[in-house]
Formats: sequence, structure tokens, C-alpha cells
Amino acid sequence: MTYGLHLPMGVDPNRPSASRIYDYFLGGTHNFAADRAVAERAIELVPELPKIMKANRAFLHRAVRHAVADGVTQLLDLGAGIPTEGNVHDAALAADPRARVVYVDRDPVAVLHGNDLLAGVPNAATVHGDLLDPEALQDDPQIRALLDFDRPVCILMIAVLHFVPDGPALDAALAHYRTVAAPGSYLAVTHATNSARPEEINRITDLYNRTGTPLVVRNRDQLATIFEGWQLVPPGIVYGPEWRPDPNGPPVADPASYITLAGVGVKAGSSGR
Repeated sequence: MTYGLHLPMGVDPNRPSASRIYDYFLGGTHNFAADRAVAERAIELVPELPKIMKANRAFLHRAVRHAVADGVTQLLDLGAGIPTEGNVHDAALAADPRARVVYVDRDPVAVLHGNDLLAGVPNAATVHGDLLDPEALQDDPQIRALLDFDRPVCILMIAVLHFVPDGPALDAALAHYRTVAAPGSYLAVTHATNSARPEEINRITDLYNRTGTPLVVRNRDQLATIFEGWQLVPPGIVYGPEWRPDPNGPPVADPASYITLAGVGVKAGSSGR
């Protein structure tokens, strides 16, 4: 990836970024040598990582389609990362052309490329922000121009909370989203877990901890606390490929090997079908 003589403000190309590492896993090109070095080392530790990340993206599509099918056409993607082909707005607009999507990320590279990608897409925007500062996001003029928080919103936290440590900041943010979400809103989450492959994931955790973006793995019970105040949509918290798989898709022999838990919750006031 090149930016000529101008990098986005605040970007250090020598410091790996979780969003740019994820971009590399998905086959994107918006990453630097430092990001690729970490990603390639992670793949040495868990060779299936690119496949796991693509399965995570497939869950995202299923969750979006589920929410839109239930009439929720406003989507807020927190920690969205760098846009790649088949992102949230693609899935949402394919399901309902009235859908509105806001991507939020604190990485300036993600925001830069999000804005480029969305040029000419009136129903979507990318905003620089932090999911741990929900009040600022709620007041952001770009977000308010697209999303009406008096109506249901699908809040997406896909492969992001495992970069957020436990503590008051996370608790307060989750409580805020839960409080301001209108009845019928959805919360969709995926999260790294070491339940099935602890030794490999512990090595990945050590690798990320050296990048300045520590990885926090959580088990099923810990992830359930994130959904407090939300009604889990069946089948509940499961490994990503197990959540309402595409009936026309190939079967997954060992879902636990995907080392990712996933779940979708709905706020009381919706059928949550």
C-alpha cells in the first residue's frame, strides 16, 4: 500500500494495526510491512487464520441479513476495520435498498479507505471514533444524519471486543449502547476464544501483546456477559460457523477449530425470530 508522500495523520507505518492485520488476512492491500510481518507470523502459528477470518465475514453477512429481514435497516458497525469486498453495506443494501450503514473505526487508514470506498453511496458513511466513547458517537453529526436512534439499530461488534480489556470503560460503553438502543435493536458479536486450541491461541495472544494491541480471549460465559440485557437469538452463543449456517453452503466438520464465538442478541420489543 502506498500513499505517496502523505500518510493519514496519526499513522505510524512501523507500528502494526489490528485493522490492517485483519485486512491482510482477508486478502486486502491496505496494510504496511509491519502489519504483514505480524499477520504472516500469526499464520505460521495457526495456518487456517485466513479461512477463519473469511468465516467470520460470512457470519457478519448472515447476521446483517437476519436483522434486515426483521425490519432493522439501520446498521452501526463498531471497530469496522478497513473496508473490503462484501462489506456491511453490500449485504444490507442487497437485502433492502433503504438500509443505512455507518462504519466506525479509530484507525485513520480504515477511515480514509472507507470514505474512498463509499464515495457515491448516499446511505453509508465512515466515521473516525472509538466504540468506548459511545456518547461522542451518538452526537456525531455524520452518524445522526444517517441513523435515528429512536428506531431499531443493528449494532455490530465483529472481531473487535477481543482488543478491548475488561474494565469500567467497556462496562460503561456496553451499558450505554444497551440503554440507548430502541426496542427491536440487535447486537451482533464475534470474539476470539481459546476454548478449543488453547496452546495455539496463547501463542497468538503473546504475538499481539507485542504489537501494542493486546488480544483478550474470552470463553462462552464471559461473552454471555456482553449480551446482558439482550435476548439471545437462537442458537445462542456458538462457534461462528454454527450460527444459522447457509443451508446451501458446505458443511463445517469442526466448528470449534474456527476459534471464534459468535452471537446475536435482540432488545426486548422484537420477535427476535
